[in-house]
Amino acid sequence: MQNRAVLWVLAAFITLVSAVYQRMTGPTYPARGVVTLGGQELRLRLARTHGGPGDQPVVIKAADTLVAGEVAWRRFPTQEAWQRLPLVREDSVLRASLPHQPVAGKLEYQVHLTRGAEGAVFPERPAITRFRNAVPVSVLIPHVSAMFFFMLFATAAALGALVRAPQARRDAFIGMGLLGVGGFCLGPLMQYIAFGEWWTGIPFGWDLTDNKTLFAAVAWAVVFWRMRGRREVRAEIIIAAAVTLIIFAIPHSTWGSEVDWQQLPPTTGR
Repeated sequence: MQNRAVLWVLAAFITLVSAVYQRMTGPTYPARGVVTLGGQELRLRLARTHGGPGDQPVVIKAADTLVAGEVAWRRFPTQEAWQRLPLVREDSVLRASLPHQPVAGKLEYQVHLTRGAEGAVFPERPAITRFRNAVPVSVLIPHVSAMFFFMLFATAAALGALVRAPQARRDAFIGMGLLGVGGFCLGPLMQYIAFGEWWTGIPFGWDLTDNKTLFAAVAWAVVFWRMRGRREVRAEIIIAAAVTLIIFAIPHSTWGSEVDWQQLPPTTGR
């Protein structure tokens, strides 16, 4: 029993580290940083995704009333001229709004701040934000939960296989079930709600989120096939779990759905 508890603690630790790494390195994680103006630090946070109708807000906390600025933006990926929006002060914050884009449309943008003769630009490399439809929490939370617990049970199965624990097969079966629900039921539903497409991975595209799910399914399908007749599948479980950890370490939403701007008219500022 004690060894089983240690195994699960280790599996949970590995899964949490993997999940946090994937989230924080992904293209939708906010751009964060600090700029200094007038000897004071301003901590900035720029969103890199916007769900639902309406423009995307840009909010800069700057209590110093001498700090002003603007937002430079353009469609991505294009070589269009940069358009500029003034940051309007409201008490201790500066606000602007990036114009709403069609689903899967992307903008790149930077904040230009000034205080007298001083100036600062953030981020140095423009942040890229993608627009999508809002996904209800009734779909989002079950999807995220199913995928997290899939990784947890997959890791536990691999650790169990390493120490020849009899529960390894059961954990593998549970993990495969969670992958089916989270990756092939709720995942496509989320994709459809957010971007209007059920599947944008192979053979229809190169969306890495969908392709990661597909490759993981192939690895675990081998395990499932080898389990026939109570065969020994320790090596297959370990390999499938390793494949899962490696591919899910790839940042979430990489190579995601993206508008082909050549098919749409130019966007103008307001």
